Amino acid sequence: MTVAHGSMAGSVHADVVLLVGHEALALAERLRASGYAPINWNAATDSGLVARTNSVPVAAILASDQAASVFELRSHFGSLPILIGVSDDSIAARETVLACGADDFWFPLSAPSDLLQRLRLHLLIQSRSALKPPMLQLADLNVDITCRQVRRGARSLVLTAREYALLLLLLEERGRVVSRDRILRDVWKDEQSSSSNVIEVYVRYLRQKLEEGGEPRLIHTIRGLGYCLNDGLPSQRHG
Repeated sequence: MTVAHGSMAGSVHADVVLLVGHEALALAERLRASGYAPINWNAATDSGLVARTNSVPVAAILASDQAASVFELRSHFGSLPILIGVSDDSIAARETVLACGADDFWFPLSAPSDLLQRLRLHLLIQSRSALKPPMLQLADLNVDITCRQVRRGARSLVLTAREYALLLLLLEERGRVVSRDRILRDVWKDEQSSSSNVIEVYVRYLRQKLEEGGEPRLIHTIRGLGYCLNDGLPSQRHG
């Protein structure tokens, strides 16, 4: 099944969204009607189309049985937002999404409006990232905004879109304490309850990736205040 060719020809400037699996492919017409250019990533012709036109997709939508595709998409597109189908909004479902490396979930049995809202949120996060300087650096941590590449020394880090947005916020405010409220507002757009431990979960994932080679800690917890990205123990300037 090929879903891309007509939309790419008729809407050159439309945002490209990759679809993986039958549940995702069923969204093609709705996405096209909403101004996106859907591409079936599993179709060789469409995958080649992305490479030939140098089209950079803005997101990938996966069916519930396509968790194995996350690694391939990350290797091609880095911190591209990836949304995977789940059957219900539960803690177990959220854990499954995070464990497979996706950024968010959608409900294949629900109306597409919820998916479109989640997609717009991730595009807003991307647009905020694009306004930052082209290169951000702290100690041996380097983030190239132009290609969304993150390096710690000689190591290249593969981050989810949400991990990337959180790291950019902390890096932008490096040396200052960033409150939980600020993180929820800027990274999650207040979509999560302030009582949720979602921030702690993502900080843990980021630390694991940043320190995987045995490097010194850069993300510090300032008890009762928030988090601070700093080379060494930070002062408690609040940002």
